[in-house]
Amino acid sequence: MEIYGIDHVELYVGDAKQAAFYLTHAFGLQVHGHGGPETGLADQRSLLLRESAVQIVLTSGLSSDHPAAEYVQRHGDGVAVVGLEVDNAAVAYTELLGRGAESVAEPTTYTDEQETTVVVAEVAGFGDVIHRLVERHGPRREFLPGAFQISEPSSGPDEKLFSEIDHLAICVPSGQLKPTVDFYENVFGFLPIFDEYIEVAGQGMESTVVQSPSKHVTFTLIEPDPNRRPGQINDFLTWHAGAGVQHIALRTSDIVEAVGTLAGRGVNFLASPSTYYQALPGRVGEVETPIEDLEKLGILVDRDHWGQLLQIFTESMHVRRTLFLEIIERRGAMTFGSGNIKALYEAKERELQGVEV
Repeated sequence: MEIYGIDHVELYVGDAKQAAFYLTHAFGLQVHGHGGPETGLADQRSLLLRESAVQIVLTSGLSSDHPAAEYVQRHGDGVAVVGLEVDNAAVAYTELLGRGAESVAEPTTYTDEQETTVVVAEVAGFGDVIHRLVERHGPRREFLPGAFQISEPSSGPDEKLFSEIDHLAICVPSGQLKPTVDFYENVFGFLPIFDEYIEVAGQGMESTVVQSPSKHVTFTLIEPDPNRRPGQINDFLTWHAGAGVQHIALRTSDIVEAVGTLAGRGVNFLASPSTYYQALPGRVGEVETPIEDLEKLGILVDRDHWGQLLQIFTESMHVRRTLFLEIIERRGAMTFGSGNIKALYEAKERELQGVEV
């Protein structure tokens, strides 16, 4: 079994059209297709959004007992499916079950007249999140032949700001970090590449980053320290009602341009105090981008053994203040830096507390 990368993420949302309006007008993604009863997807409405290798599916249930409606009732809008592109979906499905994964859906084949073939199967992941194994043959313009009607991209901003999904950050309850890391190691063959313990204002957070052998799928797994004061990870687990994806990180080749463009469209980002930027040169060395430009936009900088990475969080898009997005640029960095992890945690904490900087 070989995992090539993240094929797509599917969000279950209360109103797919409303969510698409925000992601297209604010973030520049474009609607490339739709699915619903008219395409054989009973009791649901789905929209396919794309930019470069980023694929996000928004699905709303049309009946109260549809899985999307049940998910939203419990969790609010959030990531319900993480699609993983594999070399052979049927073989991957069988291998994963043999290693202890729980089956959700057996392999199904979708085809069309243009000789496009997509095979999908599903296994359980963490919490209520499903992993969809996706095997693709033929033109990549199609998503699920026959189940999704592909259309010309919707009108929207011309800038291509994002290249791919860099990583997903996942919150799990206290005591579940090690079992979750073990699950991805033993079942999916992922490797732990980074771990960190962060303490801020009496709150504690343990994190481990796991990555596929191809290095194209990265999950940051996070649990709160039960021996410390409850904080934002506890809040997420309470408001989301269990384990789930806290944020989706979108990679860009120019974070200054991307953040400036998004801010101009009304996207709100988390801010950091000026003291962070005063200490930056001594902590990460010379930065190509003028520090005053980074401070103006609130962009954080860190480094690992290979290079620098620049990051920023958006404010949460949802009333429960759960799921949000991250914008990230890697200038050689292959993992993460502990300085940014703490600074991002502190920035999120200020947002939740309503503190100005």
